[in-house]
Amino acid sequence: MIHLVLKTMAQAKRMIVIVAGFTILVVGIAMIVLPGPAVVVIPIGLAILATEFIWARKLLDTVKERFERMRKKS
Repeated sequence: MIHLVLKTMAQAKRMIVIVAGFTILVVGIAMIVLPGPAVVVIPIGLAILATEFIWARKLLDTVKERFERMRKKS
């Protein structure tokens, strides 16, 4: 019984992380055309999703590398 409760709680936590991550990511993408700090919000959404998805980790690493290259050019 306790194992089932722990499994259900872990699934609920994972679902909350996924929903929050995608929500923040979509809001950040919307901020590309709407006023707002998309450059800050998109990496936050990716960082949340990266805790659950490898593709998000890889994309976040790519975004970090591009920001670092842009910073060094300035």
